[in-house]
Amino acid sequence: MNLSSTQALWANCLEVIQDNIPEAAFKTWFLPIVPLSYEDKVFTIQVPSQFFYEYLEDKFVDLLKTTLHREIGRDTILQYRILVENTTNTVVDYRADAKSISTTIDKVTLKNNGKIPNPFQKVVADDFDSQINSKYTFDNFFEGESNKLARTAGEAITKNPGKTAFNPLFVHGKSGVGKTHLCHAVGVRIKELYPEKRVLYVSAHLFKIQYADAGRYNTTNDFINFYQGIDVLIIDDIHELAGIEKTQNTLFHIFNHLHQNNKQLILTSDKAPSELQGVEERLLTRFRWGLTTKIEHPDKSLRLKILQNKILHDGLSIPEDVVDYIAENVTDNARDLEGIIVSIMAHSLVYNKEIDLSLARRVIGQAIKKIEAKKITVDAIEAAVCNFYNIKAELIHTASRKRQIVQARQITMYLSKSYTEMSLAQIGSLIGKKNHATVLHACKTVREQMEVDKAFRDEIAEIEKKLKN
Repeated sequence: MNLSSTQALWANCLEVIQDNIPEAAFKTWFLPIVPLSYEDKVFTIQVPSQFFYEYLEDKFVDLLKTTLHREIGRDTILQYRILVENTTNTVVDYRADAKSISTTIDKVTLKNNGKIPNPFQKVVADDFDSQINSKYTFDNFFEGESNKLARTAGEAITKNPGKTAFNPLFVHGKSGVGKTHLCHAVGVRIKELYPEKRVLYVSAHLFKIQYADAGRYNTTNDFINFYQGIDVLIIDDIHELAGIEKTQNTLFHIFNHLHQNNKQLILTSDKAPSELQGVEERLLTRFRWGLTTKIEHPDKSLRLKILQNKILHDGLSIPEDVVDYIAENVTDNARDLEGIIVSIMAHSLVYNKEIDLSLARRVIGQAIKKIEAKKITVDAIEAAVCNFYNIKAELIHTASRKRQIVQARQITMYLSKSYTEMSLAQIGSLIGKKNHATVLHACKTVREQMEVDKAFRDEIAEIEKKLKN
C-alpha cells in the first residue's frame, strides 16, 4: 500500500482515538506519531523515542489495537518503529505484543527536513554557556569532617585542572549533602582563574536526553565533538545512566578522549562506583582512576555554620536557642536545614507568631516525617518483596523459572515502575539483567492478576504499605 493510503487509514484511526481520550493526551501522545506503511497486514507507525513507545504500550495499547482492528481489519498487527541511541541511524521495530515481542533491526537513512537547531555545532563560542550557578561558591560551602576531603580535592583541582591526581574526581553521597554545590563551586573558581577554559556542568539526565536527541536528528557526531572539546566536564548524578548501554558507550569514548588530553572530569553519584549496578565495568574502572570520596551527613558544628550563613544572608532574626534546636534535630542534609528556616519564617508571618522554641518544635514536628520519609528505590523494593515472600534476594537475579521466584521478580519490576522514575530498560538492567520487554510484560502480568485475584491484590497492598512505612 502506498504512503498516501497508509496516511488515510491512520487519519481514520485518529478520529476514533480522539473521541476516546482527553484532548491533551491526544495531542501529546498521538499527533507526533507518523504512519509509515501497511504491508502484509502489518501497520507500522514511527514514534519519537523509546520512552514514547513504552508509554503507549503501557497506557494506550488496547485502544490502539481496538482502533486498528475496527478501521483496518481484525488481523491487523501493530508495529512500532523507534530511532534508537546509535550513530548509524539505526531503527528498531517492535511488534505490539509484550508477551512475545518480535524485534527486527533495519538500517535506514533518515533525513532531517525540519532544520532542527544543532546545539553542538560550534565547539567554541563567544557566549559559551557553562551552566554553572555562580551562587554556589567555596565561600558558602562550609568545611566539616563530613566533606573535608572532597572540598580539599575540589580546591586543588581549581588550581591545576586536569593535571592533579584527582582526575577524575568521583564524589558520592546521599541527596542534599552538598555534591552539586561542590561541583558548581569548582566550576566557578576555575572560570575565575582560567577564563579561557570551557567548563561545562551537566546532569546525567540532560546528557542522556541530549544524546537521544542527537541520534534522533542525526547529529551524534556533533554531540561527541562538542563534548570532546570541553576542558572541565562535570556530570552530576551519573547513576542515572544505569542500564542505558548506548549512552554509556558514548560517554566511555568521551571520557577516554578528555582524560588522555589532560582535561578534568568530575562526577557525582548517590553510590560509590563499587555499588553502582547497571553501569559497564569498563566505565566503573575509569571512575576509580582518580579520587573517589564520600560526603557524609553534616555533623552538628557544620549544620550550625550552614544555618548561621542562611540567617545572615537572608537578614533574618532567629534566637540562638532556636538555631541550636534546629541544628540538633534536623540532621540529614543542608537542604532540609534551609527548608526548615523558610517554614519557620512562613509560620511566623502567616500566624503572627513569635519565633521561639515552641514554634520551632511545632514546625519541625510537622516537617520531620516528610524529611525522614524513606526514598523508595529499586533496592528497597527488592528487599521488601523478598522479605514478604521469604526468599533470598539474589534469587530474583537468576534465570530461575520457579513460580515463586518469577512472581517475586515480576512484582519487583511492577513496583519499581510505579515508585521510581527509571525507564523499563534501567529497571530490567537492575533486576536480573532483563530487557525492557520483559519488564513491560511483568507489569502487565501483575496488573492483570490484581484485577482478578483479591488475595494477590492484598499482598501487593501489604508490600506497598511496608515500603511507605
